[in-house]
Amino acid sequence: MRRTALKGWILSMKLFDAHMHCFPQKLAARALAGMSKTAGVPYFGDGTIETTTASMNQWGVDKGLFLHIATKPGQMHNVNNFAASIQSDRIFCFGSVHPYDEDVDQEIDRIAELGLHGLKFHFDYQGLMVDDPKMDAIYRRLSAVGLPMTLHAGWDPYSPQLVHAPVDKIARIADRYPALTIIAAHLGGMKRYEQVLHLLAGRENVYLDTAMCAQYCPRDLFLQIVQKHGAQRVIFGSDCPWDTSDREAQYISDCGFDEETQRAIFHDNLAKLLKIEEKA
Repeated sequence: MRRTALKGWILSMKLFDAHMHCFPQKLAARALAGMSKTAGVPYFGDGTIETTTASMNQWGVDKGLFLHIATKPGQMHNVNNFAASIQSDRIFCFGSVHPYDEDVDQEIDRIAELGLHGLKFHFDYQGLMVDDPKMDAIYRRLSAVGLPMTLHAGWDPYSPQLVHAPVDKIARIADRYPALTIIAAHLGGMKRYEQVLHLLAGRENVYLDTAMCAQYCPRDLFLQIVQKHGAQRVIFGSDCPWDTSDREAQYISDCGFDEETQRAIFHDNLAKLLKIEEKA
């Protein structure tokens, strides 16, 4: 049984947080300060793997999936090397490629060789739309090699006037590439939850992570989306350091799901997706 120090909340099952971030120690302070200023949002911790791991212990998180993003061409080798360097028996990582790099196919192969578990895209920061033609070859490649991808879905404070991964476009990509496993972060579309309910929920090759739902998603909509989509394709996430795992977990715990459903969302769905055999 686990207890979070911040709220005294008790959870009698394992937590596998599917949406966490950290940065190399020499970059963390600058990266967090810059992103916080640009987006106008606070952060928790200092963004290093050491501090974040300590926070995981405090929040009762057994395992974390850390998502890394190549925000500009020329970054992806270093980003993926860092991701591989921090993996452990409780730290799992997605790497990244930048669509404007020339050797994307080779880097996707290298991501697999490094033992990384998938790829992360954040099109607001990467400067293109989710359905940009340059992405087609990447989607085909990921479908062929069987690597899942997480993408930031919906609104983002970095680009509040232009949504780079709108819900309707994600739905069309899911239909066009049925062998592509998509983890649509922020329940399929941050601040676009009505669209998720009507346009995206129910697709077999789409998982929805719950990052930032405690801050932005009305509970009635959350429950409707989970019911329509199926709890077996919903995975717990926090978006640490932009929110804390315990607060996001409390939001889900308060939804009234039965124990089997909570175990699936909090741990087992992601463990199965990443082919990690241990169960809660």
